[in-house]
Amino acid sequence: MQFPESWLREFCNPPLTSEQLAETLTMGGFEVEERKPAAPPFTKIVVGEIKEAVQHPNADKLRVCQVDVGQGSLLNIVCGAPNARVGIKVPCALVGAELPPGEDGEPFLIKVGKLRGVESFGMLCSARELQLSEDHGGLLELAADSPVGGDIREVLNLDDALLTLKLTPNLAHGLSVYGVARELAALTGAPLQTPAVSQVATAFTDVLPVKVEAPELCGRFSGRIVRGVNTKAATPAWMVERLARCGQRSVTALVDISNYVMFELGQPSHIFDLDKIHGGLTVRWGKAGEQLKLLNGNTITVDEKVGVIADEREVESLAGIMGGDATSVTDDTQNIYVEAAFWWPEAIQGRSRRFNFNTDAGHRFERGVDPSRTVQVIERITQLIIDICGGQAGAIDDQTLRLPEARPVTLRVARAARVIGMPLSQADCVAALKRLGLPMEEGEGTIRVTPPPHRFDLLIEEDLIEEVARLVGYNNLPTTPPLAPITARVRPEVQRGRFDVRRRVAALGYQETINFSFVEAHWEQDLAGNANPIKLLNPIASQMSVMRSSLLGSLLQVLKFNIDRKAPRVRVFELGRVFRRDDSVATTDSTVKGIHQPMRVAGLAWGDAEGSRWQGKAQGADFFDIKGDVEALLAPLLPTFEPTEHPALHPGRAARVRVDGCDIGVVGELHPRWRQKWELPQAPMLFELDLDAVTARPLPVAQPVPRHQAVERDIAVVVAEAVTHDALMQAIASASGDEGLLQGANLFDIYRPQVARDGAAPAAGGLAQGEKSMAVRLSFQSDAGTLTDEQIEPAVRAIIDQLGARLGARLRG
Repeated sequence: MQFPESWLREFCNPPLTSEQLAETLTMGGFEVEERKPAAPPFTKIVVGEIKEAVQHPNADKLRVCQVDVGQGSLLNIVCGAPNARVGIKVPCALVGAELPPGEDGEPFLIKVGKLRGVESFGMLCSARELQLSEDHGGLLELAADSPVGGDIREVLNLDDALLTLKLTPNLAHGLSVYGVARELAALTGAPLQTPAVSQVATAFTDVLPVKVEAPELCGRFSGRIVRGVNTKAATPAWMVERLARCGQRSVTALVDISNYVMFELGQPSHIFDLDKIHGGLTVRWGKAGEQLKLLNGNTITVDEKVGVIADEREVESLAGIMGGDATSVTDDTQNIYVEAAFWWPEAIQGRSRRFNFNTDAGHRFERGVDPSRTVQVIERITQLIIDICGGQAGAIDDQTLRLPEARPVTLRVARAARVIGMPLSQADCVAALKRLGLPMEEGEGTIRVTPPPHRFDLLIEEDLIEEVARLVGYNNLPTTPPLAPITARVRPEVQRGRFDVRRRVAALGYQETINFSFVEAHWEQDLAGNANPIKLLNPIASQMSVMRSSLLGSLLQVLKFNIDRKAPRVRVFELGRVFRRDDSVATTDSTVKGIHQPMRVAGLAWGDAEGSRWQGKAQGADFFDIKGDVEALLAPLLPTFEPTEHPALHPGRAARVRVDGCDIGVVGELHPRWRQKWELPQAPMLFELDLDAVTARPLPVAQPVPRHQAVERDIAVVVAEAVTHDALMQAIASASGDEGLLQGANLFDIYRPQVARDGAAPAAGGLAQGEKSMAVRLSFQSDAGTLTDEQIEPAVRAIIDQLGARLGARLRG
């Protein structure tokens, strides 16, 4: 909320500078976000009175004016403003004056000039040239009693500061100049000048019939008829100036009066054209399908959840938010109806946002407006209307239906002292609360406060503790260092941090991405096989309606984005949370009932496996490239890979990743169906792992350096085509025996015979159709000494026999 400091000081004027006043409000909880002068700096601009204005001899649109600026002689000034006429007082920039900077940022210096052959010794200014407003239709006309030759900054109080307050939603009582002054008086002890509102004499007793059908919408409704008003009357300059300094544009006299009182006292109101109301008014909830054209020109459709004011024919106003166009005041209006009501905050909250706009009235009503001042506000508005627009006032019709209940709140002095962190007596607390004018009753160590009608935020004991703290002064609270021991949370050595995981994946050539946790619903069905995903109640976009249970869809979206921009190679990964239904999860500080939220790490590789190269043909990443990346990421853990099926992966090129007998994720090639659906030129390779398993890190154990050299033997066995590498390695390991001579086995070759044209396998190599040769290098070592052939041959024979027994293998001839 923005307002001029001078208006605030009319209600409360503490002996503080402008900077100190802003600091006091800020430390009292009313943050002053900005403090700036009402006008930019300029010099040597005074009040001038036009004594003579004649037509320029050489220009139809220019006039030669004789201007009195209090120097004893008249100044000859050429002016092109259409309202330059004899008798008005206007700002006059003297020779040597410096006007505010223009669009180029440079100040405008006034010099003696010659316009169409006539010398000009100054410049008559508009409001826009002084950057007081955007009005540039003519000269800024000053009040008739403005002193000739007086400094324009003093005459118009242009050194006044504009304060912009950043109020939290609970400070509804600060949404008016008087409300802020009330808080300033409590903070400083300066006297508060309550605005005197006198009762307007009534000329007739007619009232407009008003029926309130929804007391849960409107708790109090007050109104008055005023007849014979002149809606064409001009708004006084002082009111226009104050509204402008509040950021409000002047519209018409009646609208300006309503806005002025809203800024002054915090009570929004509305003025109807009485002659356009059919019968009486009814305050009720809307009906489905009813339409209303608002003052802003929008036509809206209301329903049963929106409050309205209607007459016998149609809806005339959106309750507490904006009036309707049908009963708006125009230049032909003669009789009006002034309304001020108390609308329940719960009935106004969120309604204007449903129609994509917001108003000052709705902003105040949805936070809470003092219900006890509706009649006083109408008296204030009526007095201003009669003073400015004339007319005669009728009796006030005041209906009180249901007002907020003032529930007492008890403050325990001992608890207040403990929460605030400084010694406080009961007298200190009472003195602080009395400065706010809060009704209270004292008990033994307690203070029972009854919130006044303008305080909607005093509901629990903590609210009173906050009031005491801010009136004592946050800057006066003692600074006490914590006494509790501070112990650093050291991560165990058997666990690596998430940053280390990110660094390891990045070292493999991947780039990190960060994506939304809410995704498209069909991703969950296609890529995770999740037919019942967790749905969002209020998604930010229609295509982002469910919570993801897998990271793969997010990575595919990143891949598609990069391919569409001609990226030749993509390596991306993400560490993120996924969301799955799990009835065993209970609600705690970090969990939600029924929803498991584990962290996972996923990666995607697409394009050339080795990046840019200067020789050789590019080769796309395959299953073994991504498998190697997973092994490097998990090292020194030794994962195993077993064939599996996954909704997102190719049926024959997917494996589940296991560590210590537990499944920790999957790795494989994207399913051809989804590759075609996403329109990818080639299939990407993907992996997704549980982050907890990835962060596990077994501690290294020191091993003695072998004293004797290892001995190697190569064998080649013929096995069926269906025998896998894993089956071969397991059979070899099971044959190593108790002596433990075998230290390692590595497959280094696979040979398959070429099939002849007639379908028969050639005799070379002794392999039949459906067989293959697998060559393995065996490494033997012993701590006792160097192994001999007599020791090695039985071990090799045992391995060959085991391969024959388990796999039907035979030595290749």
